[in-house]
Amino acid sequence: MKNFSNVIYSLLLVALVLAPFFGAYPVFVMKLMCFALFAAAFNLLLGYTGLLSFGHAAFLGGSAYVAGHAIKVWGLTPELGLLAGTLTGALMGWLFGVIAIRRQGIYFAMITLALAQMMFFVALQAKFTGGEDGLQGVPRGKLFGLIDLSNDLTMYYVALFMVVLAFLLIVRTIHSPFGQVLKGIKENEPRAVSLGYDVSRFKLMAFVISAALSGFAGSLKTLVLGFATLSDVHWTASGQVILMTLVGGLGTLSGPLMGSAVVVLLENKIGELGNFLARLTAVDWFNTLGDSVTMVTGLIFVICVLAFRKGIMGEIIAFFEVRVSQSSARKRFVTQLRETQHGS
Repeated sequence: MKNFSNVIYSLLLVALVLAPFFGAYPVFVMKLMCFALFAAAFNLLLGYTGLLSFGHAAFLGGSAYVAGHAIKVWGLTPELGLLAGTLTGALMGWLFGVIAIRRQGIYFAMITLALAQMMFFVALQAKFTGGEDGLQGVPRGKLFGLIDLSNDLTMYYVALFMVVLAFLLIVRTIHSPFGQVLKGIKENEPRAVSLGYDVSRFKLMAFVISAALSGFAGSLKTLVLGFATLSDVHWTASGQVILMTLVGGLGTLSGPLMGSAVVVLLENKIGELGNFLARLTAVDWFNTLGDSVTMVTGLIFVICVLAFRKGIMGEIIAFFEVRVSQSSARKRFVTQLRETQHGS
């Protein structure tokens, strides 16, 4: 299974490297990568630590505003703007975590939602955010004063490199002793406490890491698109990342990647799909799918909950694990049979 996963990730990386040469729009793929990183960061908290946050939009949007303001108004270089946004996400994660981390279940989720809504109203009222108009005209500038990011193709490969590094950091965190403790806390928190682990400290660290990576995703999104809006910090963005994680597969590394691809493609391409189906079937109703993105997304979520309880990638991984275990059992049986015949 490990070798199979490595092959799949390698093929995905090759596909992303070659995507612009096969007609993919670089800006759209970069937006998709930012949401994939956002979902992967959220999955680190929910899928591996067991903490359901309804306030992750605060880290995505808050960091997006700070990074954009730092680059546009303060004149910081892109790398310093991204760093400022990431540190903002980490700081907000620490503040949110200190307040909410000792609560559990629905109480934890509602506290994070309340704090995120406070952040939304700050973004709505503050002058530097642009209010309802958003923060616009953020220049890409030159990375380290050398690499001109105004070219979409250059920006694409820089963004791909950064997202891959951030994803590798998540992978390393999950497979580290720290990540194993997080899994233990999710599976049996009282036992983790009995073993002497400071559960609250580990949860807070996981929350800060997840918030920092979410902040980096939001900062990179602002650099790519050149603007930050209230939709980045609205509670619907928190619901969107939960949907991405659950549809893709909770507690799997590849699940958030698949979930973000499904949700973002639906939101951006559902109109084109509807027009194609209308031409194919001569049913005019399909032309209205572009205006019913929320309904279609909700329908997809219901189907996944009913038919794919572990998410898309979760079900695929479970299927291959069963096949591998059955194959191993058959091989052991054949070996034992041969040994028995040889002995007789």
